[in-house]
Amino acid sequence: MNIELKLVNITKDINYTIQNVVASASLFVDVPLEKVATKLSNTEYNPEQFPGLVLRLTSLKITALVFSSGKIVVTGVKSEGAVPDAVKAIQKELGKANIKCTKTPIMKVENMVASGDIGLKLNLTELAFSLPTAEYEPEQFPGLVYKVPNWHITFLLFSTGKIVCTGAKNEKEIVKSIKDLRKTLLDAKKK
Repeated sequence: MNIELKLVNITKDINYTIQNVVASASLFVDVPLEKVATKLSNTEYNPEQFPGLVLRLTSLKITALVFSSGKIVVTGVKSEGAVPDAVKAIQKELGKANIKCTKTPIMKVENMVASGDIGLKLNLTELAFSLPTAEYEPEQFPGLVYKVPNWHITFLLFSTGKIVCTGAKNEKEIVKSIKDLRKTLLDAKKK
């Protein structure tokens, strides 16, 4: 499984890197969490605090929340394509505790986070007034939060042109939303 970050250039001025992919999966097997916690040293299980078991695979830099129902949430994956390998690695690790996953898991990307640069210097104060879904409180946080209208994508924008994109379900959404963002910002500068 490739765990390296990959810089993707959309144009000569715009680029992004996927920082994290969060995916859910159903393993179709009940998981006795206490048994797994006693057999695997790379776990944390405190049912009074949280109903799931935390399973860390440090070699792959991924973490999974494992629930007794056989549902898992995986974080730390660096691409959509690496999700199946991450789930297989978790299944293999659970196998060390005699948890047999016989069915093919159903996987779904829940969220992707990418950081990047849109190649523009931004006046965040002006943007806070011109973008209707923007929130900017510089005394609280140096970035502007921009919720893309009628979509599940949210951006953090910084005056340097650096961005963080969250909420995407696939890489195509990241590319489209960044291109749309740049157009929106250029249009806002013209006003």
